[in-house]
Amino acid sequence: MNKERKMIEKNIELSAEFSRYLFDNPEFEETIPKDAELVLLPEFDAELKEFNTKMGKAMEAEGAKVVYVSIKQMRPKMHSRIEKVELASVV
Repeated sequence: MNKERKMIEKNIELSAEFSRYLFDNPEFEETIPKDAELVLLPEFDAELKEFNTKMGKAMEAEGAKVVYVSIKQMRPKMHSRIEKVELASVV
């Protein structure tokens, strides 16, 4: 897998986590300007942080309003919270 594809996949995962964070913390979302492009800067992943910083600077150079969101840490991946599942046969 090439580096750019790897960074894109990491950003997809990070964006999904950030969306969950906003869902749980709507007051934080209210502080984000509506016309801004968000650039997530994960402090725990130097390679992705550098990649995203360059991407943000490129957007700024094109005139976009960019807001950088520093993400200090992230909990380990959690598995589903579902405990019991039954499958009913379809007749």
